[in-house]
Amino acid sequence: MDETLATAAEHAAVDTAGLSGLKFSKGHGTGNDFVLIADPNGALSVTPEQAAALCDRHRGIGGDGLIRAVPSRLLPEGAALLAAHPEAEWFMDYRNGDGSLSEMCGNGVRVFVHFLIAEGLADLPAGESLTIGTRAGVKTVVRTAAGYAVDMGPWEFIFPGEATARAMDSLVSADGLEVARPALSVSMGNPHTVVALAEIAELDATDLFRAPHVDPLPPHGTNVEFVVPSEPLVHDGVGTVTMRVHERGVGETLSCGTGACAAAVAIRHWAGQGAPDVWKVAVPGGVVGVKFFVAADGHEHVELSGPAVIVASGTLS
Repeated sequence: MDETLATAAEHAAVDTAGLSGLKFSKGHGTGNDFVLIADPNGALSVTPEQAAALCDRHRGIGGDGLIRAVPSRLLPEGAALLAAHPEAEWFMDYRNGDGSLSEMCGNGVRVFVHFLIAEGLADLPAGESLTIGTRAGVKTVVRTAAGYAVDMGPWEFIFPGEATARAMDSLVSADGLEVARPALSVSMGNPHTVVALAEIAELDATDLFRAPHVDPLPPHGTNVEFVVPSEPLVHDGVGTVTMRVHERGVGETLSCGTGACAAAVAIRHWAGQGAPDVWKVAVPGGVVGVKFFVAADGHEHVELSGPAVIVASGTLS
């Protein structure tokens, strides 16, 4: 068993009696699922071990991660954002399924806002926006007819170098692939390494139970996306790719929002001049939209769009 997954399994044995009576919800964005808890007074203290136990799919509620909704002013990371963004009332305190802290999650952002609305903690009519705090900075979320669209902020390459000269910066090995594949590492506020594969059969044959080996590994680890461009790549001005992902601290998930953005960044970069700014990324859990635009700060930002669903609510016994 992968060391990270083994650690998560050990954590899952931790008694969560200290959280007895805690109200929770379960939600997902294109199959990327989360346990969500509201903490409007900042009174909850959930340990990494307890988070892993809650996210365990056999002995807990089950989820790719745990999201705590807490006022930004009650967390050091949130309070630091309020000086420049006083409108960011709520902070998305996110942990991976193994209990480790993560900067943010693109699908999780949408589900987080949907949870705030469902809990009566925020009001967001269709077409209006809400600003929230994350460990990757503030994110602006617009409610749409089909779900939510999130300004994920600017993207950047993880390793230094001229973007115009960059093609690949690392090699990735994974079970099911006979040889290591070249890859490109992209930051969306959290780290990603993108590998292009030639065909769907190759994607299906890749075994993502164990974490792929990445060399060189980004400083804080990385999520790894395996992507197959469609043929043709562009239809009616929209690029289309199919993706699977191994998430850092989780394992393979049905979807990864920041990973979909990173995949679009890499394929668009490899496609060269004339590549579109609008993309559809098919993941095992559905389809998300990715759009590139120049924001008021002069930088190119990435917008992620897709659905968010709350499937259940309950109380820990």
